[in-house]
Amino acid sequence: MAKITSRTAEIRKLAREKDGRAEVLLVELLRDLFQVEAQNLVINRDQYSLNSLNGFFETEAGQFFFKFHQEEGEEAMSGEYYRADILAKAGLPVDQPVLMSVLPGEQILVYRRRADPRFSDVLRKLDLEPDESQIRLAVEAERKLSRSVLSVYLETLAPATVEQVRAEPVHRLFYERLIDPVTKQFPGGRLANFYVGKSFQFPGVTLNWEEFASSQFIVNGTRYEKTVGELFHDAADRLRPDRLADAGGVTAHGDAHNANVWYEERDGAASLAFFDPAFAGEHVPTLLAEIKTTFHNVLAHPLWLYDPALAADNFNASATYREGILNVATDWSLSEVRRELLKVKAEEIWRPLLQSLKQRDMLPQDWRNVIRLGLFLCPTLVMCLRSGAATHNPISSLIGFSIAVMAGSAPLNGSDIITEFLDVIDPEAS
Repeated sequence: MAKITSRTAEIRKLAREKDGRAEVLLVELLRDLFQVEAQNLVINRDQYSLNSLNGFFETEAGQFFFKFHQEEGEEAMSGEYYRADILAKAGLPVDQPVLMSVLPGEQILVYRRRADPRFSDVLRKLDLEPDESQIRLAVEAERKLSRSVLSVYLETLAPATVEQVRAEPVHRLFYERLIDPVTKQFPGGRLANFYVGKSFQFPGVTLNWEEFASSQFIVNGTRYEKTVGELFHDAADRLRPDRLADAGGVTAHGDAHNANVWYEERDGAASLAFFDPAFAGEHVPTLLAEIKTTFHNVLAHPLWLYDPALAADNFNASATYREGILNVATDWSLSEVRRELLKVKAEEIWRPLLQSLKQRDMLPQDWRNVIRLGLFLCPTLVMCLRSGAATHNPISSLIGFSIAVMAGSAPLNGSDIITEFLDVIDPEAS
């Protein structure tokens, strides 16, 4: 079989050079795919575009917004992709593209340009400049959307076959980032490229991969059971697509982080609408459906994942290492609006969803572990968290890995925000 060339991968690579070549190729791509003549095309320099590219262009028909997502080996992917119609048919608020290509290596969506901000930009401002009235609007908008999402989950929740679950593209955000895209060997893919054999620089200590992967974390006095290495191995085992059919499947966006959500404020109220449903599906593993939104819309903020330079200016973090123990001290904490959003996630989606799974005898005994492992993979494999490898510095890197371990591992002493969250959503809790 001839190798498929990915034009979107080439464009995304050239965009980093900022020399105009990516824009030229994008104009050609739009012309070839849609027979449109794009003018005044601009690529956004966007901190949220960790694995995607977006921007604006004009034609005689008006102004447009484009976006595409790029994964390793995407050009070899078969099956449907960017299935916005799935969400619309389910009754969820979703912005429908006016142009769409699902061709391997040329997957791109084009929307009418909107004046509304993305929810990510609204919340970032509230992280930095809290405003109680605006926080209430944002939280209520999230609550309204969450209730709609839960309704769809409960209506579509059903047993799913291994084949149905395995076919969902959402696995490209989790398991398939742990393995080589060709050989399927573990460790491979992003895990190998980002971390294996690399150096980890933190304030106060530098470790090699073997030291870091086997370190037991202590974060602000709380000791965690699992090491980073153990968590990656556990995820490669438990998050295999063929093991995730045990909790059935639901219709879901799968990747609804808030840079994929429009925020509309009208007449003293706000509402939200999805876009870029690159990983939407009708048999998304139930316990994975809300993982990305829970981590990326709450725990990735304030600042540390998407604005690491600002995180280093606003937070402190330091570490010591002795006899296999990485002892971390940091003053990072969730902002008010993120704490409120986590409450909404717990109350409006996670707890009733888990209750429904339990009532239908579809809740795996290790549901906490599945959720934890999904949350752990969100920050560690969405981008490289090592200082100096991309945008991260020693402080943001240490904060990031500490939060990842907190998400992935149960504490051996005391509690933390993730453990408290899991206790709240436990369907057996009073």
